[in-house]
Amino acid sequence: MPLPTFRTVQEMRDQVAAWRLDGLRVGVVFTMGNLHEGHIALVEAALKKTDRVITTIFVNPTQFGEGEDLDSYPRTHEKDTDMVAAAGGHAMFVPSVSEMYPEGFSTRVIVDGLTDVLCGAARPGHFDGVAQIVTKLLNQAQADETFFGEKDWQQLAVVKRLARDLDIPTVINGVPIVRDDYGLALSSRNGYLSEEEIEIARKLNVILKKAAYDIGTGGFTADACEKAAEAILKAGFEKVDYVECRDADTLELVEKSEGRSCRIFGAAHLGRARLIDNHLVN
Repeated sequence: MPLPTFRTVQEMRDQVAAWRLDGLRVGVVFTMGNLHEGHIALVEAALKKTDRVITTIFVNPTQFGEGEDLDSYPRTHEKDTDMVAAAGGHAMFVPSVSEMYPEGFSTRVIVDGLTDVLCGAARPGHFDGVAQIVTKLLNQAQADETFFGEKDWQQLAVVKRLARDLDIPTVINGVPIVRDDYGLALSSRNGYLSEEEIEIARKLNVILKKAAYDIGTGGFTADACEKAAEAILKAGFEKVDYVECRDADTLELVEKSEGRSCRIFGAAHLGRARLIDNHLVN
């Protein structure tokens, strides 16, 4: 039996309301499609905590900057639906751009502070688009819980903050990073990489993990971060956007890790792909 696919907000809301009348808890997973096992881990996490799970697919134009890959971003709806169905998901929400941004749409959602650093600094306006679409989807789905991957840790922090600030009752859950057998964080954009580039890409995790260890044992961050950035370039990456140690909650820059919950974040370019990763500093 084909997985139910909603094309309009009203269709999704009607189904959520029906499930609620049956006393069921609803989970939702937001994606841009081109799914991989990292996305399926989110669906599986949702299935453990809720009774019915909706997976959304929407390539959101407002979070892409000039010259980024909006037009070429892979659209693989049939494959994605099959993967969600195999994982046990219950429905898909696949709206059009006009459904999400009807004529006359003019509202923005901006989360100050958390969006000024890391990927927010490297991709100006990106998190304004993320905050806008996630706020809309949370309001549209009105689910009990939603699930985000920790690879995009900054995105997770932004979503938690906007949900808190706007009194959105949906519980925001983080799900650990899913990696390949060599430690590369799974990403839809990994598909842009050649076999040779994948071998290089796998070094990002190794380098950041070593830097996290150096910070955790040495206490000071600047030297370890500088060495990690240099190592990333020497490994064959073309550009490093950042390697920084920041507070896990506030994303404030950390100069000394002792007594704080912090993570090391890295972003680097390789071929057509921009790769991000992060590690907890123990």
